[in-house]
Amino acid sequence: MTHATTPAIVRTIAELRQQIRAYRRAASDEATVGFVPTMGYLHEGHASLLRRSAAENGLTVLSIFVNPLQFGPNEDLARYPRDEERDVALAANSGVDIVFLPSVEEMYPDYPLLTTVSVSSVTEHLCGASRPGHFDGVATVVAKLFNIVLPDRAYFGLKDAQQVAVIAQMVKDLSIPVEIVPCPIVREQDGLALSSRNVYLNAEEREQSLALSRSLAKVEQWIADGETAQALATKLAEDIRQAPSADIDYVEIVSYPGMQPITGSEPLGVYGGSVLIALAVRFGRTRLIDNRIVNPIEAGDLVCSAK
Repeated sequence: MTHATTPAIVRTIAELRQQIRAYRRAASDEATVGFVPTMGYLHEGHASLLRRSAAENGLTVLSIFVNPLQFGPNEDLARYPRDEERDVALAANSGVDIVFLPSVEEMYPDYPLLTTVSVSSVTEHLCGASRPGHFDGVATVVAKLFNIVLPDRAYFGLKDAQQVAVIAQMVKDLSIPVEIVPCPIVREQDGLALSSRNVYLNAEEREQSLALSRSLAKVEQWIADGETAQALATKLAEDIRQAPSADIDYVEIVSYPGMQPITGSEPLGVYGGSVLIALAVRFGRTRLIDNRIVNPIEAGDLVCSAK
């Protein structure tokens, strides 16, 4: 399908399904549908996912839905930034064919839901521990979107590496016929990982938030120096606290994609598998996450397809 200058704007599940069915009927057997689920307020990180999908598939679908299921009672659902016109313009410049913009009532006509999806084990630590119920909300909405779009491939950024692990596990366990494609973190020139929440930071908080990427940049050297996982986590926390406004939620070192804590007295450098070094830190009212994956696993171990 030739990528339109202006993507089709779809707001109902029925119309989205109709358009995707029409594309599949008209396309060859080799044509594929790529999907990028988001909560909107798009930035270059999202654009990189969209461009990759457009390059690898005949049809690219973007969803923009601020999902209430993944926000806790004291979190920023009402404050979460929204700008539909800006998002559609970015989508048009990134090769998107269809933008799905459902309302809460369209996605959840009977609220609260009686059926949810919960992925155990990989959600017990990091954001799963500090934001109870968050990943149940993520897994539920993504499973629902997969059932609506029926994509061949879905693209997720590794800034939220735990989310990628959760979705990949869900797809594997439930035999959902979609390939999960993890994509690299996209950063500002000064190193800050791109996030829709970065707009909440004032000038001082924005400057201090660079402590996250600067600290993570030291990880390989500390591992080469023979630090254990526990010692490395302590060093990271001490380094981040040099930023006066940094309020650490967690600094954790876990296996990836299993998301289990790495303990023991051996140097982290001798650990045989892939390691996720993950941070969640508040600057003022803004909670930021960042991470670094050490000894990355082979792509096929995480790019999960249940087909």
